[in-house]
Amino acid sequence: MRVLKRLLVTLLAVLVGGLIMAQAAQADEPQIRSIIEKFTTAKKFNQTKVIIEELTATGDPLVVPVLNALSAGELYFRKSDKQIFAISGKGKTLTILDPITRETVSEEARRTLKKIKVNNKLRRVIRDAIGGLTLASSDPKTRRNAAKILTKNPDASALEALEEALVKETDNDVKTSLQQAHAAAILISNRSLEEKTKAVDTIAKIGNRDAVALLSAFEKKAEGDLKTNTAKAISKIENSLKVWGMGQNIWYGISLGSVLLLAAIGLAITFGVMGVINMAHGEMVMLGAYTTFMVQEVIRDSAPWLMDWSLTIAIPLAFLVSGGVGLILERGVIRHLYGRPLETLLATWGVSLILQQAVRTIFGPTNREVSNPSWMSGSFELGHLAITWNRLYILIFALAVFGVLLWAFNHTSMGLQMRAVTQNRRMASAMGIRTPWVDALTFMLGSGIAGMAGVALSQIDNVSPNLGQSYIIDSFMVVVFGGVGNLWGTLVGAFSLGIVNKFLEPYAGAVLGKIFVLVFIILFIQKRPRGLFALKGRAIET
Repeated sequence: MRVLKRLLVTLLAVLVGGLIMAQAAQADEPQIRSIIEKFTTAKKFNQTKVIIEELTATGDPLVVPVLNALSAGELYFRKSDKQIFAISGKGKTLTILDPITRETVSEEARRTLKKIKVNNKLRRVIRDAIGGLTLASSDPKTRRNAAKILTKNPDASALEALEEALVKETDNDVKTSLQQAHAAAILISNRSLEEKTKAVDTIAKIGNRDAVALLSAFEKKAEGDLKTNTAKAISKIENSLKVWGMGQNIWYGISLGSVLLLAAIGLAITFGVMGVINMAHGEMVMLGAYTTFMVQEVIRDSAPWLMDWSLTIAIPLAFLVSGGVGLILERGVIRHLYGRPLETLLATWGVSLILQQAVRTIFGPTNREVSNPSWMSGSFELGHLAITWNRLYILIFALAVFGVLLWAFNHTSMGLQMRAVTQNRRMASAMGIRTPWVDALTFMLGSGIAGMAGVALSQIDNVSPNLGQSYIIDSFMVVVFGGVGNLWGTLVGAFSLGIVNKFLEPYAGAVLGKIFVLVFIILFIQKRPRGLFALKGRAIET
């Protein structure tokens, strides 16, 4: 019996304690709601700021959704009873939400509500307040983002909260961000000289433009050795950023090179094997981009859950569409013009105009929207390099296409026949190779690859009837510079021209930079008419 009584007493104590804790936890919400109601009486921005500071002083994360809504211009109150709501939607009728829980309350006519106004100065105050409140979040990513906000916008009053967060923090990445935010706050505080010296070293380790801005502002007020150390830290960061800037230009050049490789590799095949200057090659790229658009339209209407797979579906379809058009073009027009390069050039240029006009008639002259799948959206930082996911995946895709083509050229029957025709057409024909069909399949392959290039380009460029024209000249430059018919030459040529373009742009501008590249290639082919990697062509007979 005694044991049972003790057990009952213990359970009762736990139950009562739980109820007390629940009431204490709920006690904060009415307090927050009473503070929120004060927004209805604020007539000036300074009064609104005082209320924001009062909400922040509660230290309760429940305040965060309220401040977010206020910053976004979505906090309203009902004129009739002065009750505060967050709103959702547009138009004359709005969905009103509880400002703390974000639960839907009802719908209201816009005219019955009044917006609580904020300006940019107040938005900065709100941003800093949210940063401080989210330091206690259970999500490490949220804590890290909060620390970064406080690093960019240091606040001496946040020092105590940052020091408490540092003691509790167990995640190393978050702890580093908190230390940087703590150092930034020390720079504008009344802390000791020793602490500020350490803070300068901590900020210097960030090594980005924000660190330079923080240290530059501090340097103006610093004196003596501290001022000298701060100046040295700024100089060191700027020198480091110059190196990273060169690395960023190289990345941009590689990114542009991957686009040029995709656009030019099909042209390198057809030009190398057949000697045909195909001015409609850009339109094959354009057809691939419009195929992607059509795939996404069908998925959007019929199976929206497949949107992340849209590019995977579009790649083979774009190959078939552009490859099929290329086969028709070769069988219907080009095969009648072999040995007549000027007529071939004019004919393919005419076909390019016809294809552009056909697309304008079907889809209209305006740009079409092609969305990025979720896995291709956003970016990440590698050191101080900003790398977007869509560009990275395009680079991987371009290298994969190159690798598959290189393997096919060296290890398949069709690849060996194409190489034979490239090197000596007459001898290949004498050995029983059906050179007309090799030409047709080569043209189909080159056009199909151009279509796959269009799928990739739809993720970084406008999908319009003129899409292909933006890349045709660059593609020819890559092929001529690298060496006609040589895949390795196309790879080296694409990345070389891409990197050179990106290093010239800051000094000469995009247009003048491209002119310089063109002049260089003209001078280069005077010395090496067959490009960097000369390939024995079919015009040389043995």
